[in-house]
Amino acid sequence: MKTPLAGARFLLAVLAGLVLAGCEKPPPDVVQRGYRGLAMQTVYNPRTVAAQAELNAVPAAIPPVPDGGPLAKDVFKNVQVLGDLGVAEFTRTMQAITAWVAPEQGCAYCHKTGAELSDDGLYTKVVARRMLQMTRQVNAQWKPHVAETGVTCYTCHRGHPVPAQVWFTDPGPKAAGGSTADNAGQNHPAAVSALTSLPLDPLTPFLLQDHPIRVTGTTALPEGNRKSIKQAEWTFGLMTHISKSLGVNCTYCHNSRSFAEWEQSPPTRVTAWQGIRMVRELNNTFMEPLTSTFPASRRGPQGDVPKINCATCHNGAFKPLYGAAMAKDHPAALGTMLKTVAATPVAAAPAAAMPMAALPVRILFAVGKDAIEDEGRRAIEQAVAALAADPAAKVSLSGYADKTGNPDKNLELAKMRAFAVRDALKAAGVAEDRIELKKPEFVIGGASADSRRVDINLAS
Repeated sequence: MKTPLAGARFLLAVLAGLVLAGCEKPPPDVVQRGYRGLAMQTVYNPRTVAAQAELNAVPAAIPPVPDGGPLAKDVFKNVQVLGDLGVAEFTRTMQAITAWVAPEQGCAYCHKTGAELSDDGLYTKVVARRMLQMTRQVNAQWKPHVAETGVTCYTCHRGHPVPAQVWFTDPGPKAAGGSTADNAGQNHPAAVSALTSLPLDPLTPFLLQDHPIRVTGTTALPEGNRKSIKQAEWTFGLMTHISKSLGVNCTYCHNSRSFAEWEQSPPTRVTAWQGIRMVRELNNTFMEPLTSTFPASRRGPQGDVPKINCATCHNGAFKPLYGAAMAKDHPAALGTMLKTVAATPVAAAPAAAMPMAALPVRILFAVGKDAIEDEGRRAIEQAVAALAADPAAKVSLSGYADKTGNPDKNLELAKMRAFAVRDALKAAGVAEDRIELKKPEFVIGGASADSRRVDINLAS
C-alpha cells in the first residue's frame, strides 16, 4: 500500500521530469568570442550541431570541362543568362543546377516534356532564370556579406525544388474587435519569433520594408528620441530570428558590455548589417516582381510570393554550409568572376601623378539612402588610387547629417553611409587598419546635398 509520502515523491518525480524535459541535455560547448568576464560566449549543444551536419553536407562538384568551343548563345535558343559560356561549361552548369535544385524531377522540373528546351511554358523555368540572376548578383555585388565564399543554388535549395526556409507575410489571427483590434501581432506565438509573445511577423518590416532597427535612442528625449517599446519588441523579434537562423546567441554580433555601441561590437555585426540589406534588396528586386509569375497555389495567404530570410541560406549554421565554398567551382556561371566598380582594385598610380593632395574627397547620397551612386564610386576610385600611391597613408571617414525631420534617424543614416564607404574601400583592396571611422556629426544649417555626405580625409 502506498503511503502519502510515497505518492508525493512520485508526483515530485513526475513534475521534475516534465520540467527537465524542456532543458537541453548537458554538457554544452562554450566558445569564447571576446574578453573574459564579459559573458562574450556562444553556447552550442553538441547534439544540435551533430544534427545540423547532415543538412550542411556539401555534394561533390562535377569535374571541370575544357575551356573554349562555341558559345551557348550561338548553339541554343533563348539563353538569356549564361550565353557567354562555352557549350561544355553551360551543360556542366545545367547539370549542377539540376542536382542542386531538382534531383528527383530532373530537367522536366523547368522544361516542359515534349517541348523545345527554349520554351518558357513552365513558370518554374522563368523563376529559375531569375534566381540564377539573383545568385550572380549576390556573388558580384554583396561580397561584404558573402565574401569570396559566395553562394550557389544549393546554398538555399539543398536538393529541394523549394527551399525549406522561405516565408510569407503573416496576417495573424482575426481580431475580435474593440480594444483587441490592433495588438501589433503580439501574444500570438510564432516560430519565427521563437514562440514568444513578440510580434508574430518581424520579417515584413525589416526584410521587405525599410523600418528602422532600433531599441534605444541615441539622444535624450528633448532632442527628438522617438524610439518606443513597441519598436524595440519588433527589433527583438528580428534579432531572435537571426539568432535562431544562425544557431548563435546575441554575443555573436554584439558586445555584452554595450549592445548598442558599434565601435565595441565584433566584426560579425557589420556582416549581419550588410546581410539584412542584401536580403531586403533581393526580396524587392527579385522576389516581389515574380508575384504574377507564381501560380496562386504557390503564393501565401496574402497572395504574396515566397521570400528570403536569414534561415533560407544559413539553415541553423553560423555560416551557410559551414563556410564551404561551392561557387568557386563555377566562377563564370555564378558570378564570382563578375566585378563591380567598387570591388575592382584600382592600379597604383605613380606618386607624382596621384599626390595625396587628391584627398579629401566627398561622396554624396540620395535622400534617405545609404547606397553609393556612380559619382560616389568615382570619388572612391580616386581615394583608392591616392592610397595606393602612398602605402603608409591612412584615411578617416566622417558622415554628416542635418536635423531636418528626425535627427536621430538622420544621424544613424550618416553612420550607415560611412560604413558603406568603408566597405567599398575594403572591397577595393584597402586594408581595414588604414581606415578610421569618425562619429557622425550634424551640419550647421538646413537640409542640402552637402548634409547627406561622407568625407574621406587624410588621417593625421
